[in-house]
Amino acid sequence: MTTTSVAKILRGSVDLHCHSGPSPFPRRFDHVEAARDAQERLGMRAIVVKSHHHNTVMDVLAMAPRLRELSTQVFGGIALNSFVGGLNPHAVRMSLRMGGKVVWFPTMSSGRHIECHPEGSGFPTETVPLTCERIDIVDERGELKPEVGEILDVIGETGALLSGGHMYPEYIRQLFEAAGRKGIRRLIVNHPNFVIGAEPEQCLEFVRLGAFIEHEVGMYDTEGNMRWDPKLLLDWISRIGPEHTVLSSDLGQATNPAPVDAYLRVCGALLDLGLPEKDLQRMTRDNPSYLLGLD
Repeated sequence: MTTTSVAKILRGSVDLHCHSGPSPFPRRFDHVEAARDAQERLGMRAIVVKSHHHNTVMDVLAMAPRLRELSTQVFGGIALNSFVGGLNPHAVRMSLRMGGKVVWFPTMSSGRHIECHPEGSGFPTETVPLTCERIDIVDERGELKPEVGEILDVIGETGALLSGGHMYPEYIRQLFEAAGRKGIRRLIVNHPNFVIGAEPEQCLEFVRLGAFIEHEVGMYDTEGNMRWDPKLLLDWISRIGPEHTVLSSDLGQATNPAPVDAYLRVCGALLDLGLPEKDLQRMTRDNPSYLLGLD
């Protein structure tokens, strides 16, 4: 399928996972430039800008004069790594009450991430010296720490999207079960087959708890760093179902392609493999719009 045809199908899509800058990791562009590219080339409805290191809501507010010129909306959120104090309800309150849309539970600070990417193992390295401490959501008895409940209360109050971060699958399950008891309905699992190591059967359990499963087109792009076969992605979609799947970019790094380019190539490959257009639109437009509360 031609790039023009794919772009038309993707019009109105939403990227829940854009790694534009500023960031201690090298980035290819800032949030405004990312949104402008998304608007001009795909007519995207919105992007969510993510940092492993800081609350991106403040970035978005600082860039507001430049962002007002664009039709593509830009939202921020907070990742609960040691750089923001870990499981810090105070930081979450500020982020969400100032307009944040997403809370990512520990990513770089999770035990699972540290196991997969010890310092110097190939994961991007910060451009300034920083300290990263492991953050667990359970105590020595295996029970969720009190701060987790406080954070879930704020997520429930604001209607934000809850991400399991890069945690072990069993921790994500505990978190989502607690979220369900508090009435939280917007849940997502990021790249289950990267770092997290969740099998399709475990993801179906997450789906039963109300979660969506997010896959990143950046991992399947022929010009990216990982270059996985899109047939693998199509198999995941078939097993989980497009109604429970989200496609995002996870791009913005200096050494990777632009998010829009990866969307065009990977979504085009999925269509060529037989994925129906309506299913692609559901995963790139409808599902992420719901998760952000845009519809």
